Amino acid sequence: MDKLRICGNGPLNGEIRVSGAKNAALPILCTSLLTADTMRFTNVPMLRDISTTQKLLQGMGVRVMTDNVHEMEITADHLDSLVAPYDLVKTMRASILVLGPTLARFGEATVSLPGGCAIGSRPVDQHIKGLVAMGAEVVIEHGYVKAKAARLRGAHIVMDVVTVGGTENLLMAAALADGTTILENAAREPEVTDLANCLVAMGARISGIGTNRLVVEGVDKLHGCEYAIMPDRIEAGTFLVAAAITQGHLILRNAAPRSMESVLDKLVEAGAIVEAGDDWISLDMKRRPKAINFRTLPYPAFPTDMQAQLMTLNCVAEGTGVVTETIFENRFMHVPELNRMGARIEVEGNTAVVHGVDKLSGATVMATDLRASASLVLAGLVAQGETIVDRIYHLDRGYEYIEKKLGAVGAQIERIS
Repeated sequence: MDKLRICGNGPLNGEIRVSGAKNAALPILCTSLLTADTMRFTNVPMLRDISTTQKLLQGMGVRVMTDNVHEMEITADHLDSLVAPYDLVKTMRASILVLGPTLARFGEATVSLPGGCAIGSRPVDQHIKGLVAMGAEVVIEHGYVKAKAARLRGAHIVMDVVTVGGTENLLMAAALADGTTILENAAREPEVTDLANCLVAMGARISGIGTNRLVVEGVDKLHGCEYAIMPDRIEAGTFLVAAAITQGHLILRNAAPRSMESVLDKLVEAGAIVEAGDDWISLDMKRRPKAINFRTLPYPAFPTDMQAQLMTLNCVAEGTGVVTETIFENRFMHVPELNRMGARIEVEGNTAVVHGVDKLSGATVMATDLRASASLVLAGLVAQGETIVDRIYHLDRGYEYIEKKLGAVGAQIERIS
């Protein structure tokens, strides 16, 4: 099993190209199930989760061609299977996103329940509630969601909680439903907007894009298109924290600054000089970071996927920062590992109090989930001595060639077996 070896090597300086957004690519690849035409996707990140999605679609009979760089062509003119099996779904919860489009186009779908998740509970009840409101017959048997509907019909759906996956599943299903579907309390994340824009490019009729009220007028048929995945705001934020924590200077290309304003604001609050254009971000940090307080909330507030990275910045900042996690109940699993490196973090319930220290020390640490692993890499960049980050298969789910990208701007980092 691969690990990362990191030695603190001073400030990071240079340019990094941001990859396509994993959290946008996963649902957008599933839109291929809504049409018999070929879909061509560009700016696709080559990640473990993308590979899992490819295997899932191919297992259903979909033809997938890729250059294994940044492009994919997907054709679902017919399916051999309408089942998403447990063996694949258990490795990636986003597999549930084949439920809505498969049901809408083929009249039935069987998808394994995703089960538990290391960072906390992620129920799919809102997905099921919405599909039932649209006329589907849904039963749960032997760990599988089994749904049928001759044709889904439009409905007025008010989601009990803001759910990104639920919004995406219902948005895709509604695109081929008979009549108008209104999704209230919809997620507003940029990745949901990217999905909606892709559906519009396929011929869907959607209004309210970017708001919490989406109105979808169902159409009889969608067509293929070419679509570029948006840049990954979480990868971009992680690299900006790397520059801030090492007191360096980075320029990010192929970035989407308007999708991550809450993160940029916090980095400025920490003392960074941040400039941005339409597709680039520059960060210059000339001093030790100042501790910051933040609370995770649905977009446009501060994203839970950046919580662990900003907490690491607080670990070596001047002062004390308070971090409140409101999205997932078990997303502080990186705290014991950071404390092993000399951090001073106290956790009570969903709040972590981080007392900044002058230095961290290298250690062997274990990644417990995707963003936790990123926080440990960041800690290794400023730790004295050698840091070994174990279980980096988590990291490969969401960061494309992270050791190469960081190494190109001055980090002393390598992958070892």
